[in-house]
Amino acid sequence: MHRRYFGVGLLAALGTAGCSSKPHVSRYHGPPVTSIVVNKGARKMYLLNESTVLREYDVGLGFAPIGHKSIEGDGRTPEGTYLINRRNPRSQFHLSLGISYPNTADRAKAQSMGAKPGGDIFIHGQPNDHSVRVRTSRVRDWTAGCIAVTNEEIEEIWTMVQDGTIITLRP
Repeated sequence: MHRRYFGVGLLAALGTAGCSSKPHVSRYHGPPVTSIVVNKGARKMYLLNESTVLREYDVGLGFAPIGHKSIEGDGRTPEGTYLINRRNPRSQFHLSLGISYPNTADRAKAQSMGAKPGGDIFIHGQPNDHSVRVRTSRVRDWTAGCIAVTNEEIEEIWTMVQDGTIITLRP
């Protein structure tokens, strides 16, 4: 009888071990990231401590990356200086760090065009949905305006970057 309970308990433990949706994120013990710079033309993102580059990443951008994001749905990645202002551990793109787009000027420009500026711009990993991940793997710039990195990279970035970090996106 005890054997049966042990077997059921073991199966339950093994079954729930694979159900965790949280990615493995370790702690970062290096110098603080004081800013992030994205060079859209080179498709590079740099994590900096003052003027020292701590990490460099290849990135994917919005599906129409040239120029500053002006309106919702234009497929552009913003340009300018913003802040990392939120985290989403349950993102549909692995993990994601929010960027404070749109700012007051972005909203005013979109309003002058009779449109919405859009929002929900993030640095994020790959899509959780396998079929979407397969489709996006065929093109470099596939987001709606976000900055995409690999899942392993977003886990590293997640641990290194604090909310309130300045991010500058350059053409």
